[in-house]
This record gives sequence, C-alpha cells and structure tokens, in this order.
Amino acid sequence: MNRVRELKKIKDEILALSTSPLYKYRVKNNYLPVVGEGSCYSQIMLIGEAPGKNEALTGLPFCGAAGRVLDQLFVSTGINRKEVYITSIVKDRPPQNRDPSPKEIRIYGEFLDRQIEIIRPKVIGTLGRHAMSYVMKKFGLDTQLEPIGKAHGKIYSAQASYGPIHIVALYHPSVALYSRKQITVLNQDFKILKKYGK
Repeated sequence: MNRVRELKKIKDEILALSTSPLYKYRVKNNYLPVVGEGSCYSQIMLIGEAPGKNEALTGLPFCGAAGRVLDQLFVSTGINRKEVYITSIVKDRPPQNRDPSPKEIRIYGEFLDRQIEIIRPKVIGTLGRHAMSYVMKKFGLDTQLEPIGKAHGKIYSAQASYGPIHIVALYHPSVALYSRKQITVLNQDFKILKKYGK
C-alpha cells in the first residue's frame, strides 16, 4: 500500500465533500479542510476533535494557541512533532468553534478510520473527550469509558486489524490556556506516548 497516495485520496474526497453540513461554511469563509499532518509511518497518532479558525485558515492541525501548548509538550517530552501523525475526527471547522455534532462525527469518522488503517500506529493519543469517546468506541472499549478527568493518563489496550494498539486518553492542550497548572498534568500524561513511539 502506498500510504502517501492513500492519504492524498482521503484529502481529495474531503475537499469535495459537499454532503457535509460544514462544507458550505468552509467554502463561504475560504477555509481549508484540516486532514492531517506528520509522518505516515508514525507509531504515534494524535487525534483532536475539530479544527479551530487558525487551523481552517492554514489547513494545518494545531497551529494556534493550543498548538503552541502541544509544541511545548513535544519539546518537554523529547518527541519530534514531525514524526507524529496529527489529525482530528472532524476535518472541517464547526461555526463558532462549537462542539462537533454526532452527525458531523459520523460523516468524518469514516475518514479517520481509514487514516488509522493507513498509518497503523502503535499508540493513539486522544486529545479531549470527543476524540476519546470516538476512539474508545471504535475499538470496542465502550464499557471502559469514563469522564476525561478520571481517564486522562490511562492506557487502554485494544486490537486493531493490523495488531495490538494502545490508546492513551489525554486532555486537550487548550486546557492549559485556561489553567497553567494543567500543563504539568499534560506533561506527565504525554510522557506515556514516548514509551510506545520507538
């Protein structure tokens, strides 16, 4: 399988996704879909919820204020951002940065599922509760779901089509923008990823 070509196919499909409830909003505002960025051979995959304004203007994931927090986490844990594949469930920006709707998650989730199959990560870090919920359910871990305040930093083992996979529940980096003490918690949780990213 040519991973680069398969990811490009996903990008082209999302660009043309006129059936999405977010498509007209994207076109009207000259936004770009945010499909993903990083190594398609990465052992670590980070999944957020949906792009914000900066991301939609550039087409790049986590390039705004939350992205700066993410960059700090990469530096402090010694993980090279370029070697991690970063994406989100929903690939287009919801208006007013609202939470993605169940319908939007369903539409875009199919693309995320394909990205996981293409990249075949050993560990998935879920950034925020929507990403955690989606990924846990996808891998049959529904019964282990709990609020992110309890789940963060925990490692869940599951089986992907290509072999064993670990899921690490993480707070969304934006929590550190509202409470600086959360950066310490994020740092601790983030270190878990490094163990699997060799």
